Amino acid sequence: MPLLLDAERITALYRRHAQRLLVFFQRRVQDPELAVDLVADTFETVVARRAQFRGETEEELSGWLWRIALSALASAQVREQRASDHARDGIRVPRALTDAELDRVEELAGTLTLRTAVTEGLGDLPEDTRAAVRMHVVEGLSYATIAERLGIRQDAARARVMRAMRQLHRRVGPAFDAWREDR
Repeated sequence: MPLLLDAERITALYRRHAQRLLVFFQRRVQDPELAVDLVADTFETVVARRAQFRGETEEELSGWLWRIALSALASAQVREQRASDHARDGIRVPRALTDAELDRVEELAGTLTLRTAVTEGLGDLPEDTRAAVRMHVVEGLSYATIAERLGIRQDAARARVMRAMRQLHRRVGPAFDAWREDR
């Protein structure tokens, strides 16, 4: 017999999963306001489609919730892509989160700690090496283009980026491993 999705069960479902959903969304969209909106969208869909749920266990209910969450994420990504493709903004008008709420979402997702570790690691690199990493990782430039811009040989550009990435991995690796374990 399917579980009855009454207000009490939906409230319990929210209490069990809302924070994990928020972290899940934040780590994927890197936008706390959108992450909060996606949690709300997910539970709005749960309420709207509660009569469609046919599962008999809490595990099936959790699986159903996460499928809805994945669908909400996919829909948001499509909306964002369309807005970008058409150079339009205003697809969604999110409620502005307070600074404390923004900080809390980043704290839950662990992105602030990770971002701080990366920033500090990059700060330890010499300026020319930091520039090479930025060009390769952020701008997606080839080693040939990096070499041309920096006035060095292509193999030197590659070596510079590889050495820097190893150094960053040593510096940021523990923070990244801890972040990944929390996923």
